[in-house]
Amino acid sequence: MHFGKVPENEVSSIDFSLRPDPPGNAMVLPGQPVPHPRLYVGCATRGPKQWINKIYPKGTKEVYYLDEYVKHFNSIEFNATHYQIYGEEIIGRWAAKAEGRDFMFCPKVPQLISHYSGFDNVDEPTDSFLRGILAFGGHLGPIFLQLSEKHSPANQQKLFSYLRSLPTDLTFFLEVRHPDWLVDGPVKDHLFGTLREMKIGAVITDTSGRRDCAHMELTIPKAFIRYVGHAMGPTDPVRMSRWADRLKQWLDKGLEEIWFFMHTPDEIMAPEMVDYFAGRMEAVSGLHIPRPQFIQPAPESGSTQMSMF
Repeated sequence: MHFGKVPENEVSSIDFSLRPDPPGNAMVLPGQPVPHPRLYVGCATRGPKQWINKIYPKGTKEVYYLDEYVKHFNSIEFNATHYQIYGEEIIGRWAAKAEGRDFMFCPKVPQLISHYSGFDNVDEPTDSFLRGILAFGGHLGPIFLQLSEKHSPANQQKLFSYLRSLPTDLTFFLEVRHPDWLVDGPVKDHLFGTLREMKIGAVITDTSGRRDCAHMELTIPKAFIRYVGHAMGPTDPVRMSRWADRLKQWLDKGLEEIWFFMHTPDEIMAPEMVDYFAGRMEAVSGLHIPRPQFIQPAPESGSTQMSMF
């Protein structure tokens, strides 16, 4: 993900602290833990070729990446649907690869709708998109709608009308990027208040150059975090540990589900990042999820950096 990217020589000077919980979070978290919260941690891709002989067997063809991916992770931020609307047959074949596993696909709304329509005349493409992804069946996780960085609050009424048209028996999350949505004040309050009213989640994006997108607003008792790291560089263990601590606080207050997706340059180090974060979450919360199984030992950074905590 290039959104919020800064030069590597500036990363060490960024304040990656997570801001305090906004008051609105208390409206959606009941104040006590639920019996069986769910944790899903995954990547934004089925894998670059560099995962071969790291977690995928030597000689794995790209067409079989998803077959291998589901053996190592329990979810995927499914960006393929952002670029094309797929029918039930193709999506059914993808879903079949996860048969018998607690594995979830989190499809992204097509850019035809989210970026290029202005939310005019979108009934037909939305219906086609939803018909297709329903073929994921029991493997369908939250659906997320990412707005363009150019989509400002000036267009909020069409956006809110569109959100109100979506089926209420599916879980949707919204990601906003235009800075005007996230300035403390009435626009921001109205956005998150409206999402709470509609029971639509708010994506939290933790990226270096746009700290405002790590807004920490919960609008439903579920969290969807897009974490943009730096290939397990020095800042990543600290940042992920802070996230594990905050998520444990939310779990103690009644958070039901966590969706945490790793983004990192070229995605090469994403398995190591998932492995580290899953370990931290298990240490602080007791929640256990599948972790990548490395063909060769994980890089030395894993053990060295874990010793910091």
